[in-house]
Amino acid sequence: MLANSHSYSSDILRDPSWRGRITACLLALLLLWPALVVTEFKPWELIDAQSLSATAGFLVNFFPPAHDVEFLYIVLSATWQTIAMATAGITLSILIAIPMTLIVNEQLSISRLGTNHMHWSSYLIRQSVRWLLVLLRSVPELVWALIFVRIMGLGPAAGVLAITLTYSGMLGKVYAEIIESCDPHASKVLLENGCSRLTAFFYGTLPNAIPELISYTIYRWECAIRGSVVMGFVGAGGLGQRMDESLKMLAGGEVSTILIVFMILVSLADSLSQFFRRNLK
Repeated sequence: MLANSHSYSSDILRDPSWRGRITACLLALLLLWPALVVTEFKPWELIDAQSLSATAGFLVNFFPPAHDVEFLYIVLSATWQTIAMATAGITLSILIAIPMTLIVNEQLSISRLGTNHMHWSSYLIRQSVRWLLVLLRSVPELVWALIFVRIMGLGPAAGVLAITLTYSGMLGKVYAEIIESCDPHASKVLLENGCSRLTAFFYGTLPNAIPELISYTIYRWECAIRGSVVMGFVGAGGLGQRMDESLKMLAGGEVSTILIVFMILVSLADSLSQFFRRNLK
């Protein structure tokens, strides 16, 4: 009786899928190891005496953070420039992404009504716009920023255009996927009763998709703020450009202040996005 009870308890404690999980872990390590070798990933070098000494010397320059009034005013102006760059870029990308989303969305295809086949001209237009979206999101915003800085000169205008192009491709793709995942019944009924594509979209599709669309847009705005700082290192203005200038002058206190402001900015953006997401539920 005790032996049977012990066997039963051991069967309960044993994970029935342990073999599959161990195999998956071994395969993951097998795939990861060549990548670590190629990238020369050696984290233990960070804790040797020479690295620790260099790190300590570098971090000492960060304290105390710069706090004179003139510099804080410059940082405040750069912070506002970063927010404005991200917001303007996202707004323009939404204006570009929405019409492309409506074009590539197959649920709103009038030529498919009553049949499973799309007219060849509609298919060609949709595929062309899909490839345009792929092109836009394939080029990182940092590369676009480098191009526009060369064309337009230093300043946040290059950052705005860089965010606009890359994020319009991202938003267009995800918007289309969100809309296509919604129940197509309402929009199909509206189209079959003679409504236009826009009417079917606004009254049939959008009410179901709007929470996810807004949530993803807010998330992309957060990403645009972080991206705006990175693009500043190539001359697109904002906090990134100020940080680049301070690093080149080896002004660790100024870099420390900019990092603190940037962390506060990202934290506020995250809190704002959480607020909107809670009110969307």
